[in-house]
Amino acid sequence: MTGENLVSSFLGGPQACKPTPSRPRRGRLNRHMDVLKVSAQSKPKSVAGALAAVLREKGEVEIQAIGAGAVNQAVKGIAIARGYVAPNGIDLVCIPAFTEIEINGEERTAIRFIVEGKQAPPESADAAAPAAPEK
Repeated sequence: MTGENLVSSFLGGPQACKPTPSRPRRGRLNRHMDVLKVSAQSKPKSVAGALAAVLREKGEVEIQAIGAGAVNQAVKGIAIARGYVAPNGIDLVCIPAFTEIEINGEERTAIRFIVEGKQAPPESADAAAPAAPEK
């Protein structure tokens, strides 16, 4: 299942809709990214599933959230998605930023998370073992 069916909108709860392409990012060869819009009513597991699906398909995704509740759900979704993609050797890099968006003719400030999948470094025996406490 792709992330297209699990995206939530700003104004309501979970809806069946497609991720929307964002504007090109500066310094990124004018590539377009899918945008997942998260609301305070979005379920973190649904956000995580959509995020993981788009990451596996495209390698990067933008998440937008307006308000503390929506940002909270988005961050929880990112944390859960990290566990979903880890068995595939993918680690997440998250770049937060502010952005201005228009909703119903009104300018709003949103938090934007650019989430990229990076190949996780191979686990070594030294990295897996906890460090001994210093005396």
